[in-house]
Formats: sequence, structure tokens, C-alpha cells
Amino acid sequence: MTGNLLIIMSDEHQARAMGCAGHPFVQTPNFDRLATDSLRFTNAYTPSPICVPTRAAFAAGRYVHQIRLWDNAMPYIGDPPGWGHALQSKDIPVESIGKLHYRKADDPAGFDVEHIPMNVVGGVGMVWTSIRKEDERISPDARMLGDYIGPGDSKYTDYDAAVVTRTRQWFAERAADDDGRPWCLFVGLVAPHFPLVVPERFFNLYPLEALPEVKLHPRDGHPRHPWVEKQNAFMDSESKFRDERERLTAIAAYYGLCSWLDSNVGEILSALEASGMAGDTTVVYTSDHGDNAGARGLWGKSNMYEESAAVPLMIRGPRVEPGTCDTTVSLIDLSETVTDHFGADLPGRRPGRSLYDIGAEPADPDRVVFSEYHAAGAVSAAYMIRKGHHKYVHYVGFEPELFDLAADPEETVNLAGDPACAAIRAELERALRVICDPGATNDLAMRDQAAMIEGYGGRDAALRLGARGATPPPELQR
Repeated sequence: MTGNLLIIMSDEHQARAMGCAGHPFVQTPNFDRLATDSLRFTNAYTPSPICVPTRAAFAAGRYVHQIRLWDNAMPYIGDPPGWGHALQSKDIPVESIGKLHYRKADDPAGFDVEHIPMNVVGGVGMVWTSIRKEDERISPDARMLGDYIGPGDSKYTDYDAAVVTRTRQWFAERAADDDGRPWCLFVGLVAPHFPLVVPERFFNLYPLEALPEVKLHPRDGHPRHPWVEKQNAFMDSESKFRDERERLTAIAAYYGLCSWLDSNVGEILSALEASGMAGDTTVVYTSDHGDNAGARGLWGKSNMYEESAAVPLMIRGPRVEPGTCDTTVSLIDLSETVTDHFGADLPGRRPGRSLYDIGAEPADPDRVVFSEYHAAGAVSAAYMIRKGHHKYVHYVGFEPELFDLAADPEETVNLAGDPACAAIRAELERALRVICDPGATNDLAMRDQAAMIEGYGGRDAALRLGARGATPPPELQR
């Protein structure tokens, strides 16, 4: 056991969108300072590139298909038990502040107290997005990215400000308490998740005329993969921009939200320092998944490209040596790290491994990391296997993709059909099938989703349930 543990998780933060990760223009001075004293994992991934399943998988330390919480209408309720329950059984104080995206606050989800929690709407989430058959699904009329894009304040920025304020108060209260037990605090921030509205001083960091062109845009002659085309057609944000200036404004707002997030994390870390507890507290920063932010003409997440599936991940504390670790890891491994940190036990076999152990060893080019997607817009399942510098993406019913991220970090050339790559493609497909049967798992997800929809009264009833767009934050006391 090594003191307290602070976990900060944002929402939709690209792994590369930090100065310390080599981004050419994003401004993240607080992340950069944190990285100087941290072990930063350069190849970290989400278990599923969408909010609710990822957070459930992280809580339970199991793959999405193991817990059968497939999409944004299947939130975590505390079953199977996860790292929070393991800490509670060891009498470790464990609390949360901010976004969880679980079902509801009174579920036994592994926290002693949930402060201003943001959970799924009505305890059911976005049931209508679970209608995945292409000829049955309904695309929303509202624009996913928000009616207004640009400088200003939104309910999300107000919520993040409230989360920071409550975290500052929590540190002060805890420091004044005579409870000598080490604690775990999970802080959930929303930025840079859309709506793409950001306080003006952060928006102004990214002048529209200085923004580079996005890569692989279909209008420039780069067709999307057929599975991705069908998924994106469900909510085609690119087609809903009013003009070219608004598209650039959206890009500037996304990176502005990354800088707004950076500022909020800086405030949290300053408050931790002021409380006198920083020396006894390990700090973890990560995000639930990334955002395409216009690459390939895509917005949001929901695919296996690096912009969407890779996540930032760094740890500062006495059990890690500052630097970088290139071994592939995922948020499933972070789940194991929490229990390892406190010497807690969570019964049952899980696929993750403590980041403390991974980070203490030489980089392992043979380690396999897995991600899966069975949610909004997907006409069939998508699976990712990352091993060494290769990434394999398996689409049920479609041709796969294979990328060499060492030679082609921007994923511009699909090598799946290259005879010279047949052996590595076969190797990675075998690795996938060790984890799950892709077709059978796809069918199981479809059956579970269909049963859930039927349980709510059928398709017409499902279309009326949950939020139509981004989950609203809780009402804040003024």
C-alpha cells in the first residue's frame, strides 16, 4: 500500500492532444508538468470507444463482452463487483466527484459517497441507440455536436467548474479530518466532450486561420472503410456544419476544451498541493476514450482509429519512475492497478495487470491489448487487437484493417490485403479469437440489446427513452 490515490478521468480526450505527447500545437502546460514527474504510457487504449461500456469495464476490471454491458443504455450498477468494492471490503475510504455514467446514485457501485454524480438519463440511458439493425435504426434530428459551436459557457463547462470546486473543498475537508486511513478519490471531468462550447480565452488559443487541414477527409479523395461509413451515417456530424468556418470553429473548440480540461486539472493538482496531502498521494490521469475531431470527416468516437480508441494515461507516485512506457496497456490494467495500490483483493479472474508491474519491466512488444464496439451506429461488432507496432481491426461482415503504427502512425495505409502482411494478419486474428469468438460475441450483443428493447415495450417505446443527445449534467445548487 502506497498512500492515497487520486484518479482523474476526463471524457473524449485524444491521447495525442497534449504537448507532452508531441502534439504540434495544443497547449496543455499542466499536463506537461504532470508528465515530467510521471510514468506516461504511450500506447494506452479504451476497452470500448464509447462512454458507458468503458466506464463499466473499468469499474469491473473485465472486458465489455464479459460483463455484457454493451452500449450507452447498459450502465454499471455494481455487478459484477469491481475495484471500488474491493477497497470498501478493506475499509479504504473511496468516494467520487463528478461524471460516472453509471445507472443511479443509490446503486451499490463501489463508492462510499458520490458527490454531484453525472449518471445516465433516467437510469436507462440512450435506449434508442441500441436499435442497431441498419433498416430499423433512427438517426436523431438534433446535431450531435450541439446547436451552437464556439466560444462561451455550456452546462458542461459549468459542471466541470463545479466538479473542480467540490474537489478543492474535498481536499480541504479531508486534510482537516483526523481519519488517518489512506483514501481513494475518483474525479470525473466532462471536457473535451461535446457540445463544442468553451470559455473564450481557451477558444482564442486556436485561431481558425492557423489550424492545419485534417487528415484523410473524404472530400479530398479518401474513402472511408465501409463499416466506418455505415457507422458514421447514423449521426453524420460533418454533413451538418453550416459552412466551412463552422467546421474550423468546431476543431478550435475541441482543442480549446482540451486546454480548458488542462486548466481544471491544474487547479485540482494545485488544491491537492495546498492541502498538504500531495506528498502522500499518487495521481493518475486518463480519459475514457478519444475523439476523431474531424479526422476522416469523423466526429465523436465509436471506431478503432487512434484518435478514438487511444487514451492518455500517466501516473505520478512513489511506485513509478518518471519517464515513458511503450508497452500496450488499457483501462482494464488501470482497474487492476487500483486494487494493487491498496493491496486489496477482488475475487475472480480478470484480463488486466497492474500498471505498477508493467511499468517496472522493459517494454514488452508481445503484449496484446483488446478493444471492442457494439454500440450506437454499429451495424455489426468491431474489435481491435494491438500488439507491438501493429494494429488489427476486425469488423464482423466486412474486410479488416491492419496498420503498422511504427511506419504509419497516422493509419493512412491499410495493409490487411497485402500478401507480405498475411502472416501478421493471421497472428493477430488468432490473438483476437483467444479473447472472444467475434461472430458469436456480436450475436450475443445483438440478442441482449433486442431483449432489452423488448423489455421496455418494443422499438417505439425505446425510441422515447433516454437522452436524445449528450447526457445532461445534474442540476447544480446556486
